[in-house]
Amino acid sequence: MKFELTFKIQTTDLSSFQVVRTLRRESRVRNIITARHAMPSTLKPTSSDHYHFVTGKLAEPMLREVIEGLASKLGFKFSISVMPITVAALMNATWLIKRLQVPSEATNVIVPGYLEAGCEELASALNVPVIIGPKDCRLLPELFGASVSAQELTEYSIAIIGEINHVPRLSIESVVQTANLLRADGANMIDVGCDPSGRCERIGDYVAALIDQGHRVSIDSFDDWEVEQATQAGASLVLSVNSTNRHLATTWGVEVVAIPDHPSDEASLWETAAFLSKHNVPFRLDPILEPIGTGFAKSLVRYASTRERFPDTAMMMGIGNLTELTDVDSAGVNMLLIAICQELQIESVLTTQVINWARSSVKECDAARRISHYAITHQTPPKRLSSDLVMLRDPKLLHYSHETLDKLAESLKDNNYRLFADADELHLLSRSMHLSDRDPFALFEKLLEQPISENVDASHAFYLGFEMAKASIARTLGKQYTQDESLRWGLLSDIEQHHRLKRSSKKDRQS
Repeated sequence: MKFELTFKIQTTDLSSFQVVRTLRRESRVRNIITARHAMPSTLKPTSSDHYHFVTGKLAEPMLREVIEGLASKLGFKFSISVMPITVAALMNATWLIKRLQVPSEATNVIVPGYLEAGCEELASALNVPVIIGPKDCRLLPELFGASVSAQELTEYSIAIIGEINHVPRLSIESVVQTANLLRADGANMIDVGCDPSGRCERIGDYVAALIDQGHRVSIDSFDDWEVEQATQAGASLVLSVNSTNRHLATTWGVEVVAIPDHPSDEASLWETAAFLSKHNVPFRLDPILEPIGTGFAKSLVRYASTRERFPDTAMMMGIGNLTELTDVDSAGVNMLLIAICQELQIESVLTTQVINWARSSVKECDAARRISHYAITHQTPPKRLSSDLVMLRDPKLLHYSHETLDKLAESLKDNNYRLFADADELHLLSRSMHLSDRDPFALFEKLLEQPISENVDASHAFYLGFEMAKASIARTLGKQYTQDESLRWGLLSDIEQHHRLKRSSKKDRQS
Protein backbone atom coordinates (compact mmCIF):
# COMPACT_ATOMS: atom_id res chain seq x y z
CA MET A 1 0.00 0.00 0.00
CA LYS A 2 1.33 3.45 -0.91
CA PHE A 3 0.79 6.62 1.10
CA GLU A 4 1.69 10.23 0.51
CA LEU A 5 2.06 11.48 4.06
CA THR A 6 2.28 15.17 4.84
CA PHE A 7 3.26 16.33 8.33
CA LYS A 8 1.48 19.63 7.95
CA ILE A 9 -1.15 21.12 10.15
CA GLN A 10 -3.10 23.62 11.71
CA THR A 11 -3.64 26.82 9.78
CA THR A 12 -3.42 25.01 6.44
CA ASP A 13 -5.15 21.80 7.55
CA LEU A 14 -8.57 23.38 7.67
CA SER A 15 -10.64 20.24 7.98
CA SER A 16 -9.13 19.16 11.31
CA PHE A 17 -9.45 22.62 12.78
CA GLN A 18 -13.01 22.96 11.64
CA VAL A 19 -13.68 19.78 13.61
CA VAL A 20 -12.00 21.24 16.69
CA ARG A 21 -13.91 24.49 16.39
CA THR A 22 -17.16 22.59 15.98
CA LEU A 23 -16.48 20.50 19.08
CA ARG A 24 -15.62 23.58 21.11
CA ARG A 25 -18.67 25.45 19.86
CA GLU A 26 -20.97 22.53 20.66
CA SER A 27 -19.45 22.24 24.13
CA ARG A 28 -19.98 25.94 24.75
CA VAL A 29 -23.56 25.87 23.61
CA ARG A 30 -24.35 22.93 25.88
CA ASN A 31 -23.16 24.95 28.85
CA ILE A 32 -25.54 27.87 28.32
CA ILE A 33 -29.29 28.00 28.11
CA THR A 34 -29.47 29.72 24.79
CA ALA A 35 -26.86 30.24 22.10
CA ARG A 36 -27.65 33.89 21.58
CA HIS A 37 -26.18 34.70 25.00
CA ALA A 38 -22.85 33.07 24.27
CA MET A 39 -19.79 35.17 23.61
CA PRO A 40 -18.99 34.53 19.93
CA SER A 41 -15.41 33.89 18.94
CA THR A 42 -15.45 37.03 16.78
CA LEU A 43 -18.14 39.63 16.17
CA LYS A 44 -18.50 40.88 12.61
CA PRO A 45 -20.20 44.26 13.00
CA THR A 46 -21.84 46.17 10.18
CA SER A 47 -22.90 49.80 9.89
CA SER A 48 -26.40 48.84 11.02
CA ASP A 49 -25.20 47.33 14.32
CA HIS A 50 -25.48 49.34 17.52
CA TYR A 51 -23.64 47.87 20.50
CA HIS A 52 -24.53 49.10 23.96
CA PHE A 53 -21.70 48.57 26.48
CA VAL A 54 -22.19 48.31 30.22
CA THR A 55 -19.42 49.22 32.66
CA GLY A 56 -18.61 50.75 36.03
CA LYS A 57 -17.09 54.13 36.84
CA LEU A 58 -13.50 52.93 37.12
CA ALA A 59 -13.29 51.30 33.71
CA GLU A 60 -15.31 53.90 31.82
CA PRO A 61 -12.41 56.03 30.48
CA MET A 62 -10.47 53.05 29.16
CA LEU A 63 -13.61 51.38 27.76
CA ARG A 64 -14.56 54.55 25.93
CA GLU A 65 -11.10 54.89 24.41
CA VAL A 66 -11.04 51.28 23.25
CA ILE A 67 -14.56 51.38 21.82
CA GLU A 68 -14.12 54.70 20.05
CA GLY A 69 -11.10 53.27 18.24
CA LEU A 70 -12.93 50.06 17.33
CA ALA A 71 -16.08 51.85 16.19
CA SER A 72 -14.07 54.21 14.01
CA LYS A 73 -12.15 51.31 12.48
CA LEU A 74 -15.01 48.83 12.05
CA GLY A 75 -17.88 51.22 11.36
CA PHE A 76 -20.45 50.25 14.01
CA LYS A 77 -22.49 52.51 16.28
CA PHE A 78 -22.28 52.30 20.06
CA SER A 79 -23.43 53.72 23.36
CA ILE A 80 -22.23 53.21 26.93
CA SER A 81 -24.03 52.90 30.24
CA VAL A 82 -21.84 53.82 33.20
CA MET A 83 -23.56 52.19 36.13
CA PRO A 84 -23.54 53.74 39.62
CA ILE A 85 -20.85 51.41 40.88
CA THR A 86 -17.07 51.81 40.95
CA VAL A 87 -15.98 48.30 39.95
CA ALA A 88 -17.90 46.52 37.21
CA ALA A 89 -16.95 43.13 38.65
CA LEU A 90 -19.34 43.76 41.55
CA MET A 91 -22.41 44.00 39.30
CA ASN A 92 -24.82 41.11 38.90
CA ALA A 93 -27.75 40.47 36.58
CA THR A 94 -30.45 41.09 39.21
CA TRP A 95 -28.89 44.43 40.12
CA LEU A 96 -28.62 45.43 36.45
CA ILE A 97 -32.19 44.52 35.59
CA LYS A 98 -33.42 47.16 38.06
CA ARG A 99 -31.09 49.92 36.86
CA LEU A 100 -29.98 49.44 33.26
CA GLN A 101 -31.66 51.49 30.55
CA VAL A 102 -30.89 50.41 26.99
CA PRO A 103 -31.38 52.73 23.98
CA SER A 104 -34.13 51.59 21.63
CA GLU A 105 -31.69 51.49 18.70
CA ALA A 106 -29.35 49.00 20.43
CA THR A 107 -29.04 45.70 18.57
CA ASN A 108 -26.88 44.04 21.26
CA VAL A 109 -25.86 44.67 24.83
CA ILE A 110 -22.29 43.78 25.77
CA VAL A 111 -21.61 43.18 29.46
CA PRO A 112 -18.34 42.38 31.28
CA GLY A 113 -17.29 38.75 31.55
CA TYR A 114 -18.13 38.65 35.24
CA LEU A 115 -21.85 38.66 34.37
CA GLU A 116 -22.13 35.24 32.77
CA ALA A 117 -24.47 34.05 35.52
CA GLY A 118 -27.97 35.40 34.96
CA CYS A 119 -27.34 36.38 31.37
CA GLU A 120 -30.58 34.80 30.14
CA GLU A 121 -32.69 36.68 32.68
CA LEU A 122 -30.98 39.94 31.76
CA ALA A 123 -31.58 39.42 28.03
CA SER A 124 -35.24 38.55 28.65
CA ALA A 125 -35.75 41.63 30.81
CA LEU A 126 -34.09 43.93 28.30
CA ASN A 127 -35.55 42.16 25.27
CA VAL A 128 -32.18 42.62 23.57
CA PRO A 129 -29.57 39.94 22.87
CA VAL A 130 -26.83 40.06 25.49
CA ILE A 131 -23.21 39.25 24.67
CA ILE A 132 -20.76 38.40 27.41
CA GLY A 133 -17.57 40.27 26.73
CA PRO A 134 -14.15 39.81 28.32
CA LYS A 135 -13.51 40.62 31.96
CA ASP A 136 -10.92 43.18 30.90
CA CYS A 137 -12.21 45.81 28.49
CA ARG A 138 -8.80 46.00 26.83
CA LEU A 139 -9.51 42.55 25.37
CA LEU A 140 -12.55 43.83 23.47
CA PRO A 141 -10.53 44.19 20.24
CA GLU A 142 -10.17 40.40 20.26
CA LEU A 143 -13.96 40.06 20.50
CA PHE A 144 -14.25 42.22 17.39
CA GLY A 145 -11.45 40.46 15.56
CA ALA A 146 -9.05 43.36 16.01
CA SER A 147 -5.66 42.91 17.62
CA VAL A 148 -4.89 44.51 20.94
CA SER A 149 -1.80 45.88 19.23
CA ALA A 150 -4.11 48.42 17.62
CA GLN A 151 -3.52 50.39 20.80
CA GLU A 152 -0.64 52.47 19.52
CA LEU A 153 2.51 52.14 21.57
CA THR A 154 4.56 54.55 19.51
CA GLU A 155 5.12 57.29 22.07
CA TYR A 156 7.74 57.34 24.80
CA SER A 157 9.40 59.88 27.07
CA ILE A 158 12.61 58.10 28.14
CA ALA A 159 15.80 58.24 26.08
CA ILE A 160 18.00 55.14 25.99
CA ILE A 161 21.77 55.57 26.17
CA GLY A 162 23.35 52.36 24.94
CA GLU A 163 26.84 51.84 26.35
CA ILE A 164 29.61 50.08 24.44
CA ASN A 165 32.04 48.86 27.07
CA HIS A 166 35.84 48.97 26.78
CA VAL A 167 35.78 50.76 23.44
CA PRO A 168 39.61 51.16 23.26
CA ARG A 169 39.91 47.35 23.09
CA LEU A 170 37.79 47.28 19.92
CA SER A 171 38.37 48.44 16.37
CA ILE A 172 36.63 51.56 15.16
CA GLU A 173 34.76 49.50 12.60
CA SER A 174 33.38 47.09 15.21
CA VAL A 175 32.37 49.98 17.48
CA VAL A 176 30.45 51.63 14.65
CA GLN A 177 28.80 48.32 13.74
CA THR A 178 27.73 47.74 17.36
CA ALA A 179 26.44 51.29 17.62
CA ASN A 180 24.33 50.84 14.49
CA LEU A 181 22.78 47.69 15.97
CA LEU A 182 22.04 49.46 19.25
CA ARG A 183 20.37 52.30 17.38
CA ALA A 184 18.25 49.83 15.42
CA ASP A 185 17.15 48.29 18.73
CA GLY A 186 16.08 51.68 20.11
CA ALA A 187 19.13 53.48 21.51
CA ASN A 188 18.93 57.28 21.19
CA MET A 189 22.57 57.88 22.15
CA ILE A 190 25.73 55.79 22.12
CA ASP A 191 27.92 55.90 25.21
CA VAL A 192 31.63 55.37 24.58
CA GLY A 193 32.88 53.42 27.56
CA CYS A 194 36.58 53.97 28.15
CA ASP A 195 39.07 51.67 29.84
CA PRO A 196 39.99 52.80 33.37
CA SER A 197 43.29 50.93 33.14
CA GLY A 198 44.78 53.17 30.47
CA ARG A 199 44.25 56.26 28.34
CA CYS A 200 42.90 55.84 24.81
CA GLU A 201 45.01 58.00 22.48
CA ARG A 202 42.50 57.58 19.63
CA ILE A 203 39.32 58.36 21.57
CA GLY A 204 38.61 61.33 19.30
CA ASP A 205 38.72 59.05 16.25
CA TYR A 206 36.14 56.69 17.79
CA VAL A 207 33.80 59.56 18.59
CA ALA A 208 34.23 61.18 15.18
CA ALA A 209 33.46 57.89 13.41
CA LEU A 210 30.22 57.56 15.38
CA ILE A 211 29.27 61.17 14.69
CA ASP A 212 29.85 60.57 10.96
CA GLN A 213 27.26 57.75 11.16
CA GLY A 214 24.70 60.15 12.64
CA HIS A 215 24.97 58.98 16.26
CA ARG A 216 24.64 61.20 19.28
CA VAL A 217 27.55 60.30 21.53
CA SER A 218 28.37 60.46 25.22
CA ILE A 219 31.81 59.86 26.70
CA ASP A 220 32.14 57.75 29.83
CA SER A 221 35.45 58.60 31.46
CA PHE A 222 37.03 60.37 34.42
CA ASP A 223 40.22 60.99 32.42
CA ASP A 224 40.24 64.73 31.76
CA TRP A 225 42.23 64.42 28.55
CA GLU A 226 39.93 61.73 27.10
CA VAL A 227 36.88 63.83 27.88
CA GLU A 228 38.39 66.90 26.26
CA GLN A 229 39.31 64.97 23.11
CA ALA A 230 35.88 63.35 22.92
CA THR A 231 33.96 66.61 23.33
CA GLN A 232 36.11 68.31 20.72
CA ALA A 233 35.28 65.43 18.35
CA GLY A 234 31.54 65.91 18.90
CA ALA A 235 30.48 64.11 22.09
CA SER A 236 27.56 66.01 23.58
CA LEU A 237 27.29 64.39 27.03
CA VAL A 238 29.90 63.53 29.67
CA LEU A 239 29.50 60.72 32.18
CA SER A 240 30.18 61.75 34.87
CA VAL A 241 31.20 64.63 37.16
CA ASN A 242 31.40 65.02 40.92
CA SER A 243 33.50 67.15 43.27
CA THR A 244 36.75 65.81 41.75
CA ASN A 245 36.24 67.07 38.20
CA ARG A 246 33.23 69.39 38.13
CA HIS A 247 35.47 72.46 37.73
CA LEU A 248 36.53 71.13 34.31
CA ALA A 249 32.91 70.93 33.15
CA THR A 250 32.93 74.70 32.74
CA THR A 251 35.39 74.34 29.84
CA TRP A 252 33.84 71.44 27.91
CA GLY A 253 30.76 73.28 26.67
CA VAL A 254 28.49 70.20 26.81
CA GLU A 255 25.93 68.63 29.12
CA VAL A 256 27.20 66.45 31.96
CA VAL A 257 25.82 63.84 34.33
CA ALA A 258 26.24 64.82 37.96
CA ILE A 259 26.79 62.01 40.46
CA PRO A 260 27.53 61.93 44.20
CA ASP A 261 31.08 61.37 45.44
CA HIS A 262 29.73 58.19 47.03
CA PRO A 263 26.29 56.69 46.34
CA SER A 264 25.13 57.31 49.92
CA ASP A 265 26.48 60.89 50.03
CA GLU A 266 23.49 62.86 48.80
CA ALA A 267 24.93 66.13 50.06
CA SER A 268 27.83 65.88 47.60
CA LEU A 269 25.34 65.54 44.74
CA TRP A 270 23.50 68.66 45.86
CA GLU A 271 26.82 70.56 46.03
CA THR A 272 27.81 69.48 42.53
CA ALA A 273 24.38 70.45 41.21
CA ALA A 274 24.69 73.88 42.82
CA PHE A 275 28.16 74.37 41.33
CA LEU A 276 27.01 73.41 37.83
CA SER A 277 23.95 75.65 38.07
CA LYS A 278 26.08 78.58 39.19
CA HIS A 279 28.37 78.18 36.18
CA ASN A 280 25.52 77.57 33.71
CA VAL A 281 26.63 74.05 32.85
CA PRO A 282 23.68 71.93 31.63
CA PHE A 283 23.40 68.72 33.63
CA ARG A 284 21.26 65.74 34.55
CA LEU A 285 21.30 64.13 37.98
CA ASP A 286 22.11 60.47 38.66
CA PRO A 287 22.03 59.46 42.35
CA ILE A 288 23.51 56.06 41.31
CA LEU A 289 21.50 52.83 41.26
CA GLU A 290 23.22 50.32 43.52
CA PRO A 291 23.12 46.55 42.94
CA ILE A 292 21.13 44.17 45.13
CA GLY A 293 23.20 43.45 48.21
CA THR A 294 24.86 46.85 48.38
CA GLY A 295 21.92 49.19 48.93
CA PHE A 296 19.48 48.71 46.05
CA ALA A 297 16.30 49.75 47.89
CA LYS A 298 17.95 52.78 49.52
CA SER A 299 19.23 53.94 46.14
CA LEU A 300 15.67 53.86 44.75
CA VAL A 301 14.59 56.05 47.65
CA ARG A 302 17.37 58.50 46.74
CA TYR A 303 16.05 58.77 43.20
CA ALA A 304 12.63 59.63 44.57
CA SER A 305 14.03 62.19 47.04
CA THR A 306 16.19 63.73 44.30
CA ARG A 307 13.17 64.17 42.07
CA GLU A 308 11.29 65.77 44.98
CA ARG A 309 14.18 68.14 45.68
CA PHE A 310 14.74 68.95 41.99
CA PRO A 311 11.28 68.67 40.38
CA ASP A 312 12.32 70.29 37.09
CA THR A 313 15.89 69.03 36.65
CA ALA A 314 16.77 66.35 34.12
CA MET A 315 17.72 62.99 35.60
CA MET A 316 19.34 59.75 34.44
CA MET A 317 19.45 56.23 35.88
CA GLY A 318 22.19 53.73 35.11
CA ILE A 319 20.04 50.60 35.05
CA GLY A 320 22.85 48.33 33.87
CA ASN A 321 24.05 48.26 37.48
CA LEU A 322 21.12 45.96 38.21
CA THR A 323 20.63 43.97 35.00
CA GLU A 324 24.32 43.13 34.58
CA LEU A 325 24.86 42.22 38.22
CA THR A 326 21.80 40.03 38.87
CA ASP A 327 21.46 36.41 37.75
CA VAL A 328 18.03 36.84 36.18
CA ASP A 329 16.60 37.34 32.70
CA SER A 330 16.76 41.07 32.12
CA ALA A 331 13.36 41.78 30.52
CA GLY A 332 11.33 41.91 33.74
CA VAL A 333 14.01 43.89 35.56
CA ASN A 334 14.18 46.42 32.73
CA MET A 335 10.40 46.76 32.71
CA LEU A 336 10.27 47.56 36.43
CA LEU A 337 13.17 50.01 36.31
CA ILE A 338 11.77 51.79 33.26
CA ALA A 339 8.39 52.04 35.00
CA ILE A 340 10.06 53.62 38.04
CA CYS A 341 11.81 56.09 35.75
CA GLN A 342 8.53 56.88 34.01
CA GLU A 343 6.75 57.58 37.28
CA LEU A 344 9.63 59.72 38.61
CA GLN A 345 9.99 61.48 35.25
CA ILE A 346 13.59 60.33 34.84
CA GLU A 347 14.12 61.17 31.21
CA SER A 348 17.08 58.93 30.34
CA VAL A 349 18.56 55.55 31.22
CA LEU A 350 22.02 54.14 30.64
CA THR A 351 22.23 50.46 29.89
CA THR A 352 24.60 47.94 28.43
CA GLN A 353 24.26 44.35 27.26
CA VAL A 354 27.52 42.59 28.01
CA ILE A 355 26.32 39.67 30.13
CA ASN A 356 24.43 37.05 28.13
CA TRP A 357 21.18 37.20 30.12
CA ALA A 358 20.97 40.93 29.31
CA ARG A 359 22.05 40.70 25.67
CA SER A 360 18.77 42.25 24.42
CA SER A 361 18.47 44.96 27.08
CA VAL A 362 18.26 47.91 24.69
CA LYS A 363 15.43 46.31 22.75
CA GLU A 364 13.70 45.39 26.03
CA CYS A 365 14.04 48.96 27.32
CA ASP A 366 12.57 50.27 24.08
CA ALA A 367 9.49 48.08 24.51
CA ALA A 368 9.28 48.87 28.23
CA ARG A 369 9.38 52.65 27.77
CA ARG A 370 6.52 52.56 25.27
CA ILE A 371 4.41 50.30 27.49
CA SER A 372 5.16 52.38 30.60
CA HIS A 373 4.40 55.64 28.82
CA TYR A 374 1.03 54.33 27.68
CA ALA A 375 0.17 52.81 31.06
CA ILE A 376 1.03 55.88 33.11
CA THR A 377 -0.40 58.37 30.62
CA HIS A 378 -3.70 56.45 30.58
CA GLN A 379 -3.54 55.51 34.26
CA THR A 380 -4.00 51.82 33.60
CA PRO A 381 -1.93 48.75 34.49
CA PRO A 382 0.38 47.61 31.67
CA LYS A 383 -1.58 44.44 31.04
CA ARG A 384 -2.81 43.27 27.62
CA LEU A 385 -0.99 46.17 25.96
CA SER A 386 1.85 44.22 24.39
CA SER A 387 3.33 40.74 24.71
CA ASP A 388 6.80 41.85 23.61
CA LEU A 389 8.26 41.33 27.08
CA VAL A 390 6.42 38.08 27.78
CA MET A 391 9.33 36.01 26.61
CA LEU A 392 9.79 32.95 28.82
CA ARG A 393 6.10 32.02 28.93
CA ASP A 394 3.08 33.10 26.87
CA PRO A 395 0.29 35.54 27.75
CA LYS A 396 -2.34 32.80 27.74
CA LEU A 397 -2.70 29.15 26.85
CA LEU A 398 -5.43 27.39 24.91
CA HIS A 399 -5.74 23.68 25.57
CA TYR A 400 -8.06 20.94 24.38
CA SER A 401 -9.47 18.33 26.74
CA HIS A 402 -8.71 14.61 26.29
CA GLU A 403 -12.34 14.15 25.31
CA THR A 404 -12.07 16.75 22.56
CA LEU A 405 -8.86 15.25 21.24
CA ASP A 406 -10.40 11.76 21.27
CA LYS A 407 -13.34 13.02 19.22
CA LEU A 408 -10.99 14.77 16.84
CA ALA A 409 -8.99 11.57 16.33
CA GLU A 410 -12.21 9.66 15.65
CA SER A 411 -13.22 12.20 13.03
CA LEU A 412 -9.92 12.21 11.12
CA LYS A 413 -10.01 10.49 7.76
CA ASP A 414 -6.38 10.88 6.67
CA ASN A 415 -2.97 9.70 7.85
CA ASN A 416 -1.57 13.13 8.69
CA TYR A 417 -0.18 13.55 12.17
CA ARG A 418 -1.46 16.27 14.50
CA LEU A 419 0.60 17.19 17.54
CA PHE A 420 -0.76 18.99 20.60
CA ALA A 421 0.78 19.92 23.95
CA ASP A 422 -0.82 20.63 27.30
CA ALA A 423 0.56 21.11 30.80
CA ASP A 424 0.86 17.37 31.40
CA GLU A 425 1.47 15.55 28.12
CA LEU A 426 2.14 15.65 24.42
CA HIS A 427 -0.64 14.27 22.22
CA LEU A 428 -0.17 12.72 18.79
CA LEU A 429 -3.28 12.22 16.66
CA SER A 430 -3.98 10.59 13.35
CA ARG A 431 -6.83 8.59 11.83
CA SER A 432 -8.46 6.70 14.73
CA MET A 433 -5.28 7.14 16.80
CA HIS A 434 -4.67 9.23 19.93
CA LEU A 435 -1.33 8.66 21.68
CA SER A 436 -0.04 10.69 24.63
CA ASP A 437 2.97 10.80 26.93
CA ARG A 438 5.08 13.33 28.82
CA ASP A 439 8.26 12.01 27.21
CA PRO A 440 8.59 12.68 23.46
CA PHE A 441 10.88 9.63 23.10
CA ALA A 442 8.26 7.40 24.72
CA LEU A 443 5.58 8.95 22.53
CA PHE A 444 7.59 8.16 19.41
CA GLU A 445 8.07 4.58 20.58
CA LYS A 446 4.31 4.26 20.99
CA LEU A 447 3.90 5.54 17.46
CA LEU A 448 6.31 2.90 16.11
CA GLU A 449 4.12 0.22 17.68
CA GLN A 450 1.16 1.35 15.58
CA PRO A 451 0.36 -0.07 12.12
CA ILE A 452 0.56 3.42 10.67
CA SER A 453 4.25 3.65 11.62
CA GLU A 454 5.19 2.12 8.25
CA ASN A 455 4.57 5.61 6.86
CA VAL A 456 7.35 7.16 8.95
CA ASP A 457 10.48 7.43 6.83
CA ALA A 458 13.69 9.24 7.85
CA SER A 459 12.60 12.71 6.76
CA HIS A 460 9.28 12.48 8.54
CA ALA A 461 10.92 11.09 11.66
CA PHE A 462 13.20 14.13 11.66
CA TYR A 463 10.24 16.48 11.20
CA LEU A 464 8.22 14.84 13.94
CA GLY A 465 11.23 14.90 16.27
CA PHE A 466 11.68 18.61 15.61
CA GLU A 467 8.03 19.33 16.35
CA MET A 468 8.05 17.16 19.48
CA ALA A 469 11.09 19.05 20.75
CA LYS A 470 9.21 22.34 20.36
CA ALA A 471 6.12 20.88 22.00
CA SER A 472 8.19 19.59 24.91
CA ILE A 473 9.79 23.00 25.42
CA ALA A 474 6.35 24.63 25.32
CA ARG A 475 4.97 22.17 27.86
CA THR A 476 7.91 22.73 30.20
CA LEU A 477 7.81 26.52 30.09
CA GLY A 478 4.08 27.05 29.81
CA LYS A 479 4.04 28.30 26.21
CA GLN A 480 1.43 27.82 23.53
CA TYR A 481 2.42 25.13 21.04
CA THR A 482 0.91 25.09 17.57
CA GLN A 483 2.32 22.56 15.17
CA ASP A 484 4.27 23.95 12.25
CA GLU A 485 4.46 27.38 13.86
CA SER A 486 7.20 29.13 15.79
CA LEU A 487 7.13 29.28 19.55
CA ARG A 488 6.53 32.85 20.68
CA TRP A 489 9.43 34.55 22.48
CA GLY A 490 8.04 38.06 22.71
CA LEU A 491 10.23 40.61 20.96
CA LEU A 492 12.80 37.88 20.28
CA SER A 493 10.39 35.71 18.27
CA ASP A 494 11.84 34.26 15.08
CA ILE A 495 9.25 33.21 12.53
CA GLU A 496 9.85 29.73 11.11
CA GLN A 497 9.84 28.93 7.44
CA HIS A 498 7.26 26.19 6.89
CA HIS A 499 8.49 23.06 5.19
CA ARG A 500 6.06 20.57 3.71
CA LEU A 501 7.48 17.05 3.81
CA LYS A 502 6.20 14.37 1.48
CA ARG A 503 6.81 10.68 1.90
CA SER A 504 8.45 9.14 -1.10
CA SER A 505 7.12 5.86 -2.46
CA LYS A 506 8.70 2.53 -1.61
CA LYS A 507 9.93 2.24 -5.19
CA ASP A 508 11.68 5.63 -4.94
CA ARG A 509 13.35 4.64 -1.68
CA GLN A 510 14.64 1.35 -3.13
CA SER A 511 16.11 3.08 -6.14
